[in-house]
Amino acid sequence: MRITAFLLIMISLILTFMSCNQSPSGNNELYSSPDGTQTRWISFENKTGAKGKAGMENKGAKGHPYDRVYAGQSVVLLELEGSGVINRMWATLTERDPEMLRGLRIDMYWDGSDKPAVSVPWGDFFGVGLGKAVRNETEFFSNPEGRSFNSIIPMPFKKSAKIVLTNELDRDLTRIFYDINYTITPKADDNALYFHAYWSRNLKTTPGKDFEILPKVEGKGRFIGSNIGLNANPDYEDSWWGEGEVKMYLDGDKEYPTLVGTGTEDYIGSGWEQGVYNNRYQGCLIADSENKQWSFYRYHIPDPVYFYDDIKVTIQQMGGAMKDKVQRYIANGANLIPVTAQVENDSINILVHMLEKGISIDDPELINGWTNYYREDDVSATAYFYLDKPESNLPELGNVKLRTEKLK
Repeated sequence: MRITAFLLIMISLILTFMSCNQSPSGNNELYSSPDGTQTRWISFENKTGAKGKAGMENKGAKGHPYDRVYAGQSVVLLELEGSGVINRMWATLTERDPEMLRGLRIDMYWDGSDKPAVSVPWGDFFGVGLGKAVRNETEFFSNPEGRSFNSIIPMPFKKSAKIVLTNELDRDLTRIFYDINYTITPKADDNALYFHAYWSRNLKTTPGKDFEILPKVEGKGRFIGSNIGLNANPDYEDSWWGEGEVKMYLDGDKEYPTLVGTGTEDYIGSGWEQGVYNNRYQGCLIADSENKQWSFYRYHIPDPVYFYDDIKVTIQQMGGAMKDKVQRYIANGANLIPVTAQVENDSINILVHMLEKGISIDDPELINGWTNYYREDDVSATAYFYLDKPESNLPELGNVKLRTEKLK
């Protein structure tokens, strides 16, 4: 007994010592200085990040804090040779309306690739769907007062890095202030994966066909999450639009996925529909029932999603309402496919799989209970992931007309 007690005391002391000597992030990075690693910032005050060359204009008196981006112009925000890691990006813009935030495009290229690993509308890249600047703070992004854009996603590169901002609108961005913080490393990490981001939009989804948050990507990597924007179709009145399940097809999955959720609000950690909330890994930043707009996100940091051959991530566009309302939507011409309904058996409501059974919504055995149905809505999403190569097989970013159409 004495030996056991002694061992328990020693283990406790060791764990206490380890915790006292760790940084808040659980390691000693905060108080270490890795040999050869250099810190640099790039902005209009030091466009190359060169040592001893910052703030030189106007004799150092704030000579070039911002610049203009003319209609149709591309501006190189960062261009580097060598190995390193981009650790933080910050910017603020004079025009922050949805059209501008969707009309600006940010492209990122790694290791000399001709195809960008990141090609996303500016506003959607920074964690909020629908191209809106909304006050928030998450694990990856923040907008403390609704006027800025911050990213702290680490983005390693082995040979080179380039970030380009393009204004695809027919009006100027009057001012952009920005800085990109990075470290130069003496040797590239051969095991580091490349950061990627992909954006897409479907103005009218097809009932029964899942929206692809991330089309099939080939390679080895890690899916780190997405933000999703929805403009709900008024054909379904004020019914709940979020019964659809998120599915992840991993490493050769065909008809059915390996990972599946139980509904949109469930996927982002809530339940029974969703209002506005903002957590580190999950949340809903816009829940505007009057304008029928929602924007929500989920980041897989504590629950990693790895893939080794390929991955595809989808979400069903499915709603729910009482049966009589669904019948009314159909009578009014709404495009939908009933999926499940309810019958009563010994005073217990039983779920009926209408697609499997071939049952019509007008079947007299169905009670006026909750009915799920495939529907069509305007859905967009930004997917974030790491991949073992600097470019992917994904399609190019949609044109500015698609991005800015029917904004609210």
